[in-house]
Amino acid sequence: MNPRAVKFHPIRMGVLTAHKWVFRRLPVLVFALIAIGGNVMPADKGAFPDPAIDVKPSAGKQTAVLAGGCFWCMEAVFKIVEGVDDVVSGYCGGTKETAKYDIVSTGRTGHAEAVLITYDPAKTSYGQLLKIFFSVAHDPTTLNRQGPDTGPQYRSAIFYVNEEQKRVADAYIKQINDAHVLRRPIVTQVVPLDKFYTAEAYHQNYAAQNPFNPYIVMVSDPKVQKLKKMYPGCVRKRK
Repeated sequence: MNPRAVKFHPIRMGVLTAHKWVFRRLPVLVFALIAIGGNVMPADKGAFPDPAIDVKPSAGKQTAVLAGGCFWCMEAVFKIVEGVDDVVSGYCGGTKETAKYDIVSTGRTGHAEAVLITYDPAKTSYGQLLKIFFSVAHDPTTLNRQGPDTGPQYRSAIFYVNEEQKRVADAYIKQINDAHVLRRPIVTQVVPLDKFYTAEAYHQNYAAQNPFNPYIVMVSDPKVQKLKKMYPGCVRKRK
């Protein structure tokens, strides 16, 4: 059972129907999360270290492409990070022709659900984004799985855009493993970015647009709250 397989496309499910689904099906979703997925966030044993090395600041906006399971959750976390200007949900790997949600969900296309993050290096850094990625946004120790979501499309991956990003990512993974702050070794892939395919429009800003979706309530919202609790200084101040 994959609770997220029940799509909550706004055209297919009205607001009233969505509310009824939440109250009637929450016990089923809770059971699925416990029985199938277990803990949907990193099982950490201590404070996460800051990256020992980081990408050097440069003029202009920079990008990071990360895959950590459901892109709804990844987007919700990084959207509120200070210094992040934009987060786009999409797919990495596979081909343009098969970069469609229904096909990617089969796990046979080679894609991973991912987010394209545009950030201001004067306000945050690539290394700090990786820290949030590893400690809050997903569990980097589970292979092809995030909580109730299973399959290679939910794999943990860093798609680097240049060799400096690769160097920082590789070094940080080693640093975290050596510090033993996670209960298991990191399985995150570090691979070059080939293409990023933007996902369908209804996937963009999904958590904010669908706050009563039970998947958002049970899986995405706790990660956002964990970010606010662990790193309050990294959360964008409301204007």
